[in-house]
Amino acid sequence: MSWTARSIPDQSGRTAVVTGANSGVGQVTARELARRGARVVLACRSEQRGAAALDRLRSQVPEARAELRLLDLADLSSVREFAHALPFDRLDLLVNNAGLAAVPYARTADGFEMQFGVNHLGHFALTGLLLERLLAAGGARVVTVAGMAHVLSNIDMSDLAGERRYRPLIAYASSKTANLLFVRELSHRVLSKGLDLTVAAAHPGYARTELQTKGARLAGQPGRERMLRLAGDVAGSSPDQGATPVLYAATAPYVQNDAFFGPRLMGVRGGPGRAWRAPWARNDLAAGQLWKVSERLTGVVYPGL
Repeated sequence: MSWTARSIPDQSGRTAVVTGANSGVGQVTARELARRGARVVLACRSEQRGAAALDRLRSQVPEARAELRLLDLADLSSVREFAHALPFDRLDLLVNNAGLAAVPYARTADGFEMQFGVNHLGHFALTGLLLERLLAAGGARVVTVAGMAHVLSNIDMSDLAGERRYRPLIAYASSKTANLLFVRELSHRVLSKGLDLTVAAAHPGYARTELQTKGARLAGQPGRERMLRLAGDVAGSSPDQGATPVLYAATAPYVQNDAFFGPRLMGVRGGPGRAWRAPWARNDLAAGQLWKVSERLTGVVYPGL
């Protein structure tokens, strides 16, 4: 029988942070963790949308212990403020889920290309700022939501700002490669120090969420937006199905460092299984280089690593 959200072990006594928990896969992830007893922090950029998501969660899981905290991954000062204000001495689970896909060119508050800044640098900074609390928990996990789109592009270390040539989909794919390189390097560093922390990645396949259509909407391309929505209706899975590999990486027993999970059926649908990654997403040299660049750009240095 395939692993489903009903397979999640009891999460009582555990505290989880889920970024981008206001919709889609993030919302389902937060809901199912709360359903199994975890105390869940919904880390969202929009207070209005986050509050609406929290209300939905509480209506679906009346016994939930959940709260909303504002986090804008496109602004490193917001990331620092969120981490500083989080009122827990230990953290059992961090799900780096929030992201943008194929949006028009823009820059973050700190001047980074928006997709690289939000999808990778924001989460790199957040994880580093919460690392001591994750290590204090014992047996904690960090799960980063990557994507099969990484197969479309390696990361260009010489043009992280996308200034020479910006193609929205390729920039998104590069940011997903960055996610996997981050997971690889953090895993190696954790293992080399013998630390009790599991670092893994997951992707939802082609889930019917606003992530798939937001870029076209922001670009003012209603025809493309309709086409993407139709593709999701025909070939995509529900957010509940898309969240399953993420929940598996976050809660299933025996998950190993640097594991990557996704839907079993051609990486698009089905129960969770091991996901394939492109050779450039397994490049240890590139992972180390990206780590050093990320430290320099964010100013966040991981304590003890």
